[in-house]
Amino acid sequence: MLGSSSRLLPLPRPVFVQTRTYAVSLKPAVAYPRMKNEPRRYSERKTYLYNQYTRLLQSSFDRPLILFEHVDFSASRLIQLRAEIAEAVTKHAKTLPPSLAAPTPVPLGPDAFPTLTVLRTSVFGVALRDMPALDDHMRRELAKTVTGSLAVLAFPQLNPPQLKAVLRVLARSVPPRQPKTPEQLEAEKKAVEAAFVPGRRPKRQRPTPVPDLKLLGALIEGKLFKAEGVQSVAELPTLDGLRAQLVGLLSAPAAQLSMVLGEASGGKLARTLEGFKKSLEPETQEGEAPPS
Repeated sequence: MLGSSSRLLPLPRPVFVQTRTYAVSLKPAVAYPRMKNEPRRYSERKTYLYNQYTRLLQSSFDRPLILFEHVDFSASRLIQLRAEIAEAVTKHAKTLPPSLAAPTPVPLGPDAFPTLTVLRTSVFGVALRDMPALDDHMRRELAKTVTGSLAVLAFPQLNPPQLKAVLRVLARSVPPRQPKTPEQLEAEKKAVEAAFVPGRRPKRQRPTPVPDLKLLGALIEGKLFKAEGVQSVAELPTLDGLRAQLVGLLSAPAAQLSMVLGEASGGKLARTLEGFKKSLEPETQEGEAPPS
């Protein structure tokens, strides 16, 4: 029972904390009345990032940009991931067969390695909105693709086998997260209940972050590809391989004709023509006498 001197204390008001979001917004900038038609001044850091992201989007017409969603990556883990990407590119370059232009392996320069850049989605949205080379439909699709923290892997040129090697290394280095089973959730709940002591504050334990990397899509030659399209592009041969296949297809009929004419020289010409004539004649049916 409450005493006469006791008071009912009001309940504390809920505190609303802003949660950081990673959505890419394409809405125009808000013009506040206090600005008095003056241009908004941005900090040096935001201006630098805006110019960097603009150049990155402009380069997507010449060099592919692979989009990833990264979660719980520390600075040291990102450095390790960049080293693994460089190692994968170096190993892939050693497996290439020698050519007439470079009979011996040429060491790779700093411009031959792809660069992994972590983007700020808010500034990236402004750069995407102000990019005139991309149409409105592509901007909206690209904005819908980004649902979390964003990272871009920029390749110096389109090299599908190299892209496949890098994607294989990334999938092996950062495997996808597996959802917790009901048994694991039940075990965690029981462990929390067992550690509870009345009147004592529970000890806070910071969970160990598990990095996760998810392929979102790519910008290749000014076109947006989904994750499945990126995997299909990675299965293509190189440009030199496609040229070799095209030359082989064009030169195959001439080589076959030359071989036939070479075998049909001299006395073989009559036998070749006779065999060709018999192959064109209809075959006689069984029991039917051949024409006289």
